[in-house]
Amino acid sequence: MAAPAFAIALALVHLVAGRLGVSGRIPRSRWLSLAGGVSVAYVFVHLLPEVGAAAATLAAHGTPAAFAEQYGYLIALLGFVTFYGLDRHAHRASAAPGRDDDRAGSGSFWLHITSFAAYNAIVGYLLWDRELGSPALFTVAMGLHFLVTDDGLRAHHGTTYHRRGRWVLSAAVIAGFGSGYVLEDTELLIAVFVPFLSGGIILNVIKEELPSDRESRFWAFAVGAAGYAALLLLV
Repeated sequence: MAAPAFAIALALVHLVAGRLGVSGRIPRSRWLSLAGGVSVAYVFVHLLPEVGAAAATLAAHGTPAAFAEQYGYLIALLGFVTFYGLDRHAHRASAAPGRDDDRAGSGSFWLHITSFAAYNAIVGYLLWDRELGSPALFTVAMGLHFLVTDDGLRAHHGTTYHRRGRWVLSAAVIAGFGSGYVLEDTELLIAVFVPFLSGGIILNVIKEELPSDRESRFWAFAVGAAGYAALLLLV
């Protein structure tokens, strides 16, 4: 399967996720919990080990020596904090009086969607990164992760997300992939994108799985994490 096909497959996830019958369920769908476990396993087994290499790349491009070893981890922290802040902002906007799910002009909606579009574009770009190993395993992990983020965005933005947001996120994957073709092997960008994406994935999975009102499926999450980690280590 060629790289463009992987990009198309990822772009399609947001377009079909609403038809799979796993979104918005309480107790949480075991398939979403399993998908979250797979996503986190990929981060810990494949992405976080690349953070050290990212630090070396950043140091080679002039990062101050005092921060060189920690710079990749600081970027991962930035990704974590960024998406935590976006989630809190979305929750406050959702709880505001007079909220209208169909109001596509909402600044909160477009801030959230634009941020996740950048997130998806990074995923599309990283399809070109040969250091991440099998693009098929990356695509499976990120496709399942997109199911998790799609569920959260549907919960926050309702019909507005379904009508507009999911199309923007799908297009962002293709745009990121196209940028990767033009800027292939740009080590500095990869050194920033990998840790930022790692922090974002960890936060986005945790915020969907941990709240008690979601009634998440721990064993499905654990099976997804353990099973995919074992697969990554064996391949």
